[in-house]
Amino acid sequence: MERGLKDYALLMLKGVGMGAADVVPGVSGGTIAFIVGIYDELIDSIKSINGKSLKLFFTGKWGAFWKAINGNFLISLLAGIGISVFSLAKIITWLLTDHPVMVWAFFFGLVLASTWFVGKDIKEWNKKTIPAFIIGVAVAYYITVATPSNLFFIFLCGAIAICAMILPGISGSFILVLLGKYFFIMEAVKTLDITVLLVFFVGAFIGITSFSRILSYALKHFRNITLAVLTGFMLGSLNKVWPWKETIETFTDNHGVVKPLVESNILPNQYVVEAVVLMIVGFFLVYFLEKLSTRSAK
Repeated sequence: MERGLKDYALLMLKGVGMGAADVVPGVSGGTIAFIVGIYDELIDSIKSINGKSLKLFFTGKWGAFWKAINGNFLISLLAGIGISVFSLAKIITWLLTDHPVMVWAFFFGLVLASTWFVGKDIKEWNKKTIPAFIIGVAVAYYITVATPSNLFFIFLCGAIAICAMILPGISGSFILVLLGKYFFIMEAVKTLDITVLLVFFVGAFIGITSFSRILSYALKHFRNITLAVLTGFMLGSLNKVWPWKETIETFTDNHGVVKPLVESNILPNQYVVEAVVLMIVGFFLVYFLEKLSTRSAK
């Protein structure tokens, strides 16, 4: 497909939209890709990064490699996503620190809506999908209350989150919330923590070139069971995005700032009306985007 400079500038803007969506838990970059009409090309380009194209790269046939993977398309999109993520990271971390109830209430509405949209695609609830759903809820809930912080786990976070980023209806940042590493990764982006970001991006590269194929296969051949597990994951993770919490244990970061380490959920005790309004806004934002992406797909 021949493109000019204006076309690539537009692609970058579409990447900015995808990046903005992926920074917010509950809104999928894949949904934005659907809406702006680049989803199929995105998936095809990602799948083209395989053994055959990598052989071209390692044998010095870089021009052929770049053409094989639709490099101009991918680099334009990635540039837009990168600009968006790095621009919004500071805003998001500031909001999470200074207005946590409001932000988590908005996220709660986003994730709740995403749970509903993924769940409604399950065609049949039976003896396979119901246990899969329950397992998803249980595993997600466990992860939200007990997550490690070593670099290997950060690698896994990158690998898993990137798969979600290319699926309409499931947000990569939502997966980071579920894994308890959303704030941690946003802080790394904000402070340019090279070690954490490098490990995360290596995991993302491995994930998008391998795990995404497994997930794609599962959705194709075991769609109902896979969607049931994902729906359970999303429902179980609502424990993590409940807006009202109390801090049980804290830690001091590299800049001497005291931050919560262990928190527990409590009953609503402040900004209740405002939080409920933001939950509703978040829910209908996902509803609107999903309806828009459905029309675009048709």
